[in-house]
Amino acid sequence: MRLAGAMLGAPSLSAVLLTHLHSDHITDLNDVITTRWIMTLEPSPLTIIGPVGTKAVVDHIMASLEPDMDYRIAHHDDLEGPPQVDVIEVSEGIIELPGRVQVTCALTDHKPVEPSVGYRFDFADDDGNASVVAAGDTVPCAGLDALCESAGALVHTTIRKDIIESLPMQRMQDTLDYHSSPEEAAQTAAKGGVGTLVLTHYVPPIPTGDDGADWRELAAAQFDGPIEIGDDLHRVEVAGS
Repeated sequence: MRLAGAMLGAPSLSAVLLTHLHSDHITDLNDVITTRWIMTLEPSPLTIIGPVGTKAVVDHIMASLEPDMDYRIAHHDDLEGPPQVDVIEVSEGIIELPGRVQVTCALTDHKPVEPSVGYRFDFADDDGNASVVAAGDTVPCAGLDALCESAGALVHTTIRKDIIESLPMQRMQDTLDYHSSPEEAAQTAAKGGVGTLVLTHYVPPIPTGDDGADWRELAAAQFDGPIEIGDDLHRVEVAGS
């Protein structure tokens, strides 16, 4: 749905990058694999990039899709085989991929979910270099600091620890030690000299119609650059350096 909302079709998707293997971050991967397969007229592999363990997860997803694959192959004469999927497991360094965007990854800290990784995307042209870091779920750590150095933007998941710590539910309390608050995300952005901080994947959710001003205010105490509330399909312009 988000691809459609961005005016892109499934066939235009060449790769999927996973920061970690928590279910809320990979639940729709089966649908991405299937939709791209049936909507792409010229078969081409979908590259799935993620931390060590990703291949085993993708293998299980593919096994769960076998009945559906059989139905579709039996129904459509031009589907000659199952989806083609290439899995690349990464930990740190530059990821060798085609195209003009350089993708770099580093280990983050979402323990006991490990390994987890963050990504940096660099695009260079005659106007300079534009860069964006996707942190995923993590607390402040050296790997993320390295990715953020002089980046144009940092997209960071955040939770309101000030709210969650008052909830009388242990499973919510357990989320406090492996996510960043708006203040911590802002500290990471300031430390790295990031241009714009984008907060996303908010817990608890920001109510509909609320502009997230209180989230921005908490972050602004630690970071003096632009702070955006990154709802789905939100657009941020990143200037070249």
